[in-house]
Amino acid sequence: MPSLSEQLQEVRSRAEVCLYSGGRVAEVRVGVMAMANLPLPPCSKYCHITAETMAIENSFGSNRKETLASLQRLSTALNILEKYGCNLTNPNRPKYWRTVKHNNPVFRATVDAIQGGRAVLCLYGYSNQQQDGLSFPDDVTDPDVGRVAAVTLEVMSLRMELEMLTKEAHPHPEFYERIIPTLRHKDVGLNTDAVVCHFSSSCHSDGQTKSLALPLHHHSSRGGNQSLSTTHQSLRNIQVCSTSSNKHPENCTICGIFRISAHCVTCLLGLCSECDRLYHSYPERAHHRRTVVSSSSSSSSQNKNNHSSSTWRCLHCTKVNPVHCVLCEECERPRLELISSKADESQPATITEWQCKSCTMVNAASSILCEVCERPRLATRPPVTPSHPPITPPRPPAPVLGMPGDPDSQWVCQFCTYLNYSPATVCEMCDLARPEPAPLPVRLRPPSPVRRVPALPIKPKGPAPEDLDSWRQRLMKEEGLKLIQLIRDGEKKGVSPEEVYTSMRVAGDSSILPCKWLKTELPLLLDQISTLVTTSPLSSRSRDTKDDGKEVEGAEKEGVVQLSRAEAKQAWLTAGGDTERAARQALRDRLSKVKELSALGFSDEAPCNEALRQSGGEVRGALALLQRPLLEPFHKHIWSDKPEPPVDIHHPDKQRICRRLLAVYNLPSWGRCELALSLLLEHSATYSLEDVVQAVRESHDREFIRRVLAKECPICLSVFPHSKMQSLTSCQCSVCCGCFQQHFTIAVRDKHIRDMVCPVCWEPNINDPEHLNSYFSTLDIQLRECLEPEVYELFHKKLTEQALIKDPKFLWCCHCSYGFIYDGDQLKVTCFQCRNSFCAQCKKPWESQHAGLSCEQYQSWKRENDPEYQRQGLAGYLRDNGITCPNCRFQYALSKGGCMHFCCSQCRYQFCSGCNNPFHTTCAVDECSVSGLHAHHPRDCLFYLRDWEPARLKTLLQNNGVTFNTEPPPGTQTGLCGVIEQKDEGGQQPDSDCAAQTQPGHAGLCEKHYREYLVSLINSHSIDPAPLYSSNELLLACRRYKVEDTRREGEESFTYFSRLLQKLMDEEPLGDKVPRKK
Repeated sequence: MPSLSEQLQEVRSRAEVCLYSGGRVAEVRVGVMAMANLPLPPCSKYCHITAETMAIENSFGSNRKETLASLQRLSTALNILEKYGCNLTNPNRPKYWRTVKHNNPVFRATVDAIQGGRAVLCLYGYSNQQQDGLSFPDDVTDPDVGRVAAVTLEVMSLRMELEMLTKEAHPHPEFYERIIPTLRHKDVGLNTDAVVCHFSSSCHSDGQTKSLALPLHHHSSRGGNQSLSTTHQSLRNIQVCSTSSNKHPENCTICGIFRISAHCVTCLLGLCSECDRLYHSYPERAHHRRTVVSSSSSSSSQNKNNHSSSTWRCLHCTKVNPVHCVLCEECERPRLELISSKADESQPATITEWQCKSCTMVNAASSILCEVCERPRLATRPPVTPSHPPITPPRPPAPVLGMPGDPDSQWVCQFCTYLNYSPATVCEMCDLARPEPAPLPVRLRPPSPVRRVPALPIKPKGPAPEDLDSWRQRLMKEEGLKLIQLIRDGEKKGVSPEEVYTSMRVAGDSSILPCKWLKTELPLLLDQISTLVTTSPLSSRSRDTKDDGKEVEGAEKEGVVQLSRAEAKQAWLTAGGDTERAARQALRDRLSKVKELSALGFSDEAPCNEALRQSGGEVRGALALLQRPLLEPFHKHIWSDKPEPPVDIHHPDKQRICRRLLAVYNLPSWGRCELALSLLLEHSATYSLEDVVQAVRESHDREFIRRVLAKECPICLSVFPHSKMQSLTSCQCSVCCGCFQQHFTIAVRDKHIRDMVCPVCWEPNINDPEHLNSYFSTLDIQLRECLEPEVYELFHKKLTEQALIKDPKFLWCCHCSYGFIYDGDQLKVTCFQCRNSFCAQCKKPWESQHAGLSCEQYQSWKRENDPEYQRQGLAGYLRDNGITCPNCRFQYALSKGGCMHFCCSQCRYQFCSGCNNPFHTTCAVDECSVSGLHAHHPRDCLFYLRDWEPARLKTLLQNNGVTFNTEPPPGTQTGLCGVIEQKDEGGQQPDSDCAAQTQPGHAGLCEKHYREYLVSLINSHSIDPAPLYSSNELLLACRRYKVEDTRREGEESFTYFSRLLQKLMDEEPLGDKVPRKK
């Protein structure tokens, strides 16, 4: 089984690799927990951080509760240090990982509040001390991840042990109870007859003394003499033990790890508490006599004082230095007085806020400037509570004969201007670090003997006069504030800080404000500088020298140099207000700018000087002025109203033509320009330059371009380029622009809006309402560009009427066929177009007799009292009950006889005039095998009943008790049928009389219209014609309407047909769109 040290090394290695290689958090936590649970003392478990020292120095309190609270604060600080280490080992380190700021309130309240916190940061690599914190050295690009992981692992393990201690869950609390006595229980201690001896440790390198106490078994009062003799024997043995270190070593004889807490007189062994308990639990060794080996607090403190008197520890890098060293051997910082950390000394109070001495604003402790007046934090020290006075380094006494202090021992904080005293390295007001002191000389001079003279007891006088440095500092502050105020006033008036500062230098102690001086005196100075430059002879300008002794070269050979005020002002600012120096500087600047313009191609110096004067000395502006005359012909050509000359493709210089094509038509490459030129030069080419350029821009294939440029119109059979062909989105047909415009112009003016389809394939089928809106939305964009304005307006008017037809409140006028929306509830409606009235329900012309009567009552009155209506007879009845479009509800006073396929002239809706079912080419009925234009008619439709003889129709009406007319009314014309019907004559569809020969017994109508009259009575009374079907008609009707006609086995014919008839009447109802009785 491996030893504890080997187990520790194995656990540490696994956890370190998992930490810096980006392993899972759970694996790191398991490694930390295993390391914390190992039964080893802190001095043996932690090799990077001084865990035992940190626990001792950061444990305060007189009892266990207070000590655990202080250890909890140490655990919180270790948690912050753990985060610093995890950030450094993380591959995605934070942006500002190189520095740790001291003014961070979290850092100050946790890491900076414990002993040894900054030492851990130094182990991480933050070894460079800065004014406001710690940072990595400049030559370190990346942290040492392996070392940081090892230190972070120990920080995590120590924090885990401290948390287990505070939660009373540590498996081995005796390790910390030995080094922190206040953690021991109250009942743990020595017996009254136990002897305590002092045992000094000399093995550890840190020189600290450890006190271990172990209670022995109690003796009864009756064995007092035995106890006394035992005591003397123990004292003798301990004395021998203390004189011979080889015979009785400091560590346990068995485990060799823990210190000796008891010495067995019988077996002569020095044992720790755990080994003593296990070793003497054996019955044969249970009665061995043992004495306690312990170091008292006085001996420990004495050793500690002796050690501290011989060495001192640096507060910055924690290096232990000899007492004779004034500077630290590691960081070369001066030695500071250590602050006593006794348990009974109080801690400094926490500063939560401070009050500004100027505006009395109460600010937060972390702010350096006041939030209202923005003045620095000044005056007195922060308030402290009486129970917790602050621990501050003692100020040195007055060194010279009662003077208030030595100026060399004072320093002023750069952030809050508070006056601090050495050897303090942190400001007492804002807690910021003191700036780096000047390097001390190699050999220090001995102090002056005058300073050792004690202060004489003189009488107190008034306040001592201010020293020279303070007066100088106050004077500089006043002058700086005055300059800042003047600069702010100047910025409000558009004056730069350089002008304000230079004017103050030139004006001297004048009482004139800088802004006013710049307005009154500066123009005179600038004119003087310009005059000096202008009047200075060229020979003298060539001999003038700069302040550094260099000569001004490149003077002009003739003419003078005139400066602008902007150049003079810039030279005046550069020279710091010196007029002569400004003149020389302006001349040097002008000559350098002239050389720069000469290098750009403008060798004439006179125009260059004039351009620089007009541009205020700016080379860019002078260059624009010099280039303007050169660009004038080009500008005139660009802004000229003259049209561009056409491209002459027959010009002998072919490259010139290609360059022109490349510039004017923006072709993608030179090869495309040559391709376009070659196509234009072909002998059989009939296309224009613009068509060729557009085709070449789209493709580089010569054959493809020829096909694109030679498209044939299917209507006029002419050849056009593809750019002059138009096509609809519903098909792939293309026609020329002329044919496209002519087709849709005729369709809009003379045809219905549903006729506005492709003139080649007559697509799409716009009877479908779903495709109607999308088709017309894209067609509207095309027609807007090619149709004339009045034709396009008529198209929109028809499109609007097409949309209004679908509104249930839309009405058609029976007088002029004008459509409009009617929102009223009265039957009488007046047309907005012809101003005639009609009935909104029956669509008949309005008569005064219709007022107060329903449409049925009005028709009955008209048949009985209107002579004209009576003369028309059944022809008038058929006209009044004519065809009504089921789509737009437009009424036609026409007969339904003849062809049952009817096309509405208003909406182009195709339907059956007998049952109102639509005619279509694409059938929506399932399992329909009919192709082409057709409709599905019910069995009571005129489409089927018009084939019945009038006698059979009369029998059907008589069986259902419906009366019908057989004779014409008196006064009716006889011989010719007067029913109005739509006829097809030479492509036209006029409305005229039937004019067929009437038959006797047909009420003055021809046989076709008399059948229509009888069928209208059958439909108006919803009479089913199926009872009069023959057997063949019944079987045919069942097959037509998909009614099962299977004959049962042994079923009689009468029973079969009766059952079949009943099944047909039950499963297939009459037509739902057939016009019924009104």
